[in-house]
Amino acid sequence: VDSWPSIFSGLEIIANRTTFSHRDPGGSPSLFDLLVSLGRNHHATLSLADVHAELDYSPGAMVYIAGRVLEHSVGPWINGERIVVAHFMKDAVHDRVKVPRPSF
Repeated sequence: VDSWPSIFSGLEIIANRTTFSHRDPGGSPSLFDLLVSLGRNHHATLSLADVHAELDYSPGAMVYIAGRVLEHSVGPWINGERIVVAHFMKDAVHDRVKVPRPSF
C-alpha cells in the first residue's frame, strides 16, 4: 500500500454485539483508540472498569481510550441497532513499517 488514508493502522466494524471486559493486547500503551458509536435508538454504555466509569455510548458518541491500558466493555443495551467503528493502532504494524511510537 503506497498510502493509507488514516492515522490508525486498523478499523473494525462491530454490529449488534456485546463486548466482554478486555484490554487490547496488540496496541501500544502510549497510543489511543477511537471508538465511534453509531446505529439507531439504542442506549448502550461503555464501561471502563479500571477507573470505575460508565460512559453514555448512544449513537453519535466518540470516545478515545488507551485500549491496551484500560479494561473496557459494552454490555447489553435497550432497543435499537448498535454499530461501532473501532479505529486502532497495532504495535506490529508500526514495527513492520519502522514508525516510532511516543515514549510516554
